[in-house]
Amino acid sequence: MKDGNRLSRVLLDLRARGRRALIPYFMAGDPDPRTTGRPFSDPIADGPVNQRAGLRAMRHGMNLSRALDLVAEMRARSQVPFVFMTYYNLILHHGLDVFCRDAQAAGLDGVIVADLPPEEGAALVAEAGKVGLATVFLLAPTSTDERIKAVVAASTGFVYCVSLTGVTGVRDELPPGVRDLVVRIKRQTATPVCVGFGISRAEQAREIASVADGVIVGSAIVRMIEEAPQAIDRIAAFVHSLRAAIDQRDAGDRPH
Repeated sequence: MKDGNRLSRVLLDLRARGRRALIPYFMAGDPDPRTTGRPFSDPIADGPVNQRAGLRAMRHGMNLSRALDLVAEMRARSQVPFVFMTYYNLILHHGLDVFCRDAQAAGLDGVIVADLPPEEGAALVAEAGKVGLATVFLLAPTSTDERIKAVVAASTGFVYCVSLTGVTGVRDELPPGVRDLVVRIKRQTATPVCVGFGISRAEQAREIASVADGVIVGSAIVRMIEEAPQAIDRIAAFVHSLRAAIDQRDAGDRPH
């Protein structure tokens, strides 16, 4: 991957300053294309909340090309890193090399392909690397040390640590083994490790921030959009509460 990828640079800078990243997830096109700022018809890794969001987005005509246009529009106003979480069929349909070039031109910084294991991902890693697009692969609580080795070797930007087995969704409690899993991953890579799936409250985000480089929150935000599509202030307040909880943990970890 070319040097200077925005995603890698931001995550490593946060780490150097003793801070953790907050990575909120939104379904492009939900509640409508103008409000959000990428849906798929068979989202095997997504729970019912994100599945319903995907259906709403597709009804609004959202597709890969429109999502890239959306990235370009947001990039003109922000230097925050943007990452797609998608499925491989959409990329293949667009054309692997064409997708990577179009993604880079739009200002995308990375891609997470939920149904692509690293053993099948060499072509994506190669094409993405040519244009400086980060490739993020997933690890789960069931991952062996050998599996961890394979995933971290293919991952740039960050490693996505799935906190539990199953699909995305809001959970009342975090699984007890997530801290150990992050520690196991960090033993094998210097690449930042970010944790997602099931994080829905500020105290959970603070807990994850005590061990991971970043906290990924998706279904809780998507559910709020479903319940009150135009309540942007409410969604913003929730995201700010997550950031505040993470910052509180960060402040405790930094030397005084």
